[in-house]
Amino acid sequence: KLHSDLDKGVGTVKYTLSGDGAGTVFTIDETTGDIHAIRSLDREEKPFYTLRAQAVDVDTKKPLEPESEFIIKVQDINDNEPKFLDGPYVASVPEMSPVGAYVLQVKATDADDPTYGNSARVVYSILQGQPYFSIDPKTGVIRTALPNMDREVKEQYQVLIQAKDMGGQLGGLAGTTTVNITLTDVNDNPPRFPKSIFHLKVPESSHVGSAIGRIRAVDPDFGKNAEIEYNIVPGDGGNLFDITTDENTQEGVIKLKKPLDFETKKAYTFKVEASNLHLDHRFHSVGPFKDTATVKINVLDMDEPPVFSKPMYTMEVYEDTPVGTIIGAVTAQDLDAGSSSVRYFIDWKNDVDSYFTIDATEGTIATNELLDRESTAQYNFSIIASKVSNPLLASKVNVIINVLDVNEFPPEISVPYETSVCENAKPGQVIQTITAADKDLSPAGQRFSFKLSSEASNKPNFTVHDYRNNTAGIETRRNGYSRRQQELYFVPIVIEDSSYPVQSSTNTLTIRVCRCDSDGTIQSCNVEAIFLPVGLSTGALIAILLCIVILLVIVVLYVALRRQKKKDTLMTSKEDIRDNVIHYDDEGGGEEDTQAFDIGALRNPKVIEDNKIRRDIKPDTLCFPRHRPPAEDNRDIRDFINQRLQENDVDPSAPPYDSLATYAYEGNGSVAESLSSIDSLTTEADQDYDYLSDWGPRFKILADMFGEESYNPDKVT
Repeated sequence: KLHSDLDKGVGTVKYTLSGDGAGTVFTIDETTGDIHAIRSLDREEKPFYTLRAQAVDVDTKKPLEPESEFIIKVQDINDNEPKFLDGPYVASVPEMSPVGAYVLQVKATDADDPTYGNSARVVYSILQGQPYFSIDPKTGVIRTALPNMDREVKEQYQVLIQAKDMGGQLGGLAGTTTVNITLTDVNDNPPRFPKSIFHLKVPESSHVGSAIGRIRAVDPDFGKNAEIEYNIVPGDGGNLFDITTDENTQEGVIKLKKPLDFETKKAYTFKVEASNLHLDHRFHSVGPFKDTATVKINVLDMDEPPVFSKPMYTMEVYEDTPVGTIIGAVTAQDLDAGSSSVRYFIDWKNDVDSYFTIDATEGTIATNELLDRESTAQYNFSIIASKVSNPLLASKVNVIINVLDVNEFPPEISVPYETSVCENAKPGQVIQTITAADKDLSPAGQRFSFKLSSEASNKPNFTVHDYRNNTAGIETRRNGYSRRQQELYFVPIVIEDSSYPVQSSTNTLTIRVCRCDSDGTIQSCNVEAIFLPVGLSTGALIAILLCIVILLVIVVLYVALRRQKKKDTLMTSKEDIRDNVIHYDDEGGGEEDTQAFDIGALRNPKVIEDNKIRRDIKPDTLCFPRHRPPAEDNRDIRDFINQRLQENDVDPSAPPYDSLATYAYEGNGSVAESLSSIDSLTTEADQDYDYLSDWGPRFKILADMFGEESYNPDKVT
């Protein structure tokens, strides 16, 4: 209630209200100033309200007093029960835990005012889950209430927890939640075999490494606490078997380590021990965490293939052994009760197997072809033995035949050597170490000897020093060698082996003489280097060659320029016409000689004028006939030629070179005049040819022909 001292009760004062909830939650009587709540209040929703009140004059609307502020607090009542905000809960605790072992802490929340009364004071209790668990009433901590709770007996527990306010008194509000508690496993149980003896039946044909049976020990624990390890206790027959653990089923898988044979042993007995891998020391006092059982295995008889006496056969034979020679035998037996005969044959896979044959009954192996160790040193093939009563039952064995060597190849130098010797070599200097190789394979190892051939022993150029370790050294025997005298030396070396019969070969070693420095380093081995000056270096030789090349280029350029200049001079006179001189110092070889001279040189000058060629260019090169000594009585022609030659020499318009000039002139003033009888008025009988004898030896044959023979007209036809 609000009241102003200025309010006289006559209705002149008006009260107003503002602030939180004014008009919605709270209202005021404007005349009396009474404040009323117009709806229900919830402390958990809003615990207090701040309001402002004022008294004003009804007539003037002016405040009579300053505005005043006041707070309305909501008083709490127990209208909210405790609540588990995190429920339901899940917890776990190891089995066999002691009493009071911590499990979980729960917490309930009450929305009432904890500062006013007992509305928010919560007490915890267990409604369901006793006597296994207990809870602290104030803290809500849950603990075990019974000792040795066994997971294998009961694993899951559901506990119902209650939280009640008002300190648990009558009339208080309560809330509940569920706690699911699981007992976790500990290794508190050893493995146990469900029976003490296990019987297994195994065929004798079982393969090594195959599983022949399973046994199982039971462990009620869970997870890694239930993992079991199986071991065979050493004893009768245990060395033929092995046991492993199947990780999925925890069973013991018995496997075969060695082959079984019913004819040798029909039954085996041994013990198997099962134990936990992960032990808990808290439970050692319970007893050993392992168990033992007996395993009895009965071997079942099976019809088996023949068995060879050896797992593999190795034989030896000399190469070139005659065809059909027996080199060995294989043996297989049928070990079953009703023993059957055995047949042998080669397992054909390739052409190599055809080198041998086998006797189907006896199993003897013989050669079928001639063997060559150098071609194939070892043969590897398989032989199959099958039962006559059941050919499908067969076994196989591997046979290795080594071909022994017969000494048939001589040793030779292993690799081609490029040997050189310095010109300044000293006697006894080793210039090359050689080795040998032999295609034969000696069982005692290769032993080679080296020596010079007999024809080379007399030449004191080189010698062979045998080191007796299958190597030899080539040593010099002279004090220096000359490439100018001999560039290559051929040294024949005889190499012998130590096998029987002894084989030898002569190998030629080529030694080249080289120029070396004082330290023995080879500088040059080329043939051309012999003729080079010793004092000139490579750089000096290159400089000399460059100078020669430059001089040759200069000469070629000079000749080319001269030819070009000469050609230009010839082209300056296009109408240059002159006579060309041809000098024939040959009188001919008679009527049968048509190749002595060119008859065209005696053609008529008029014909030449009609077929005049250009003389302003250089004529083609002419092939002059062979020259003969000039005749004694040709002075007239010689004078004519000299005259015309002089005219051409003094002619300033003539080109500065000689060329062919044709002079169609036979000469005049000949003593013999014309030799032709075409224009002669006399007959051949009237002619006197005695004067031909005076013309010299060149006309001797003609004079003999016409001077000695008398003319006989009757012979003319």
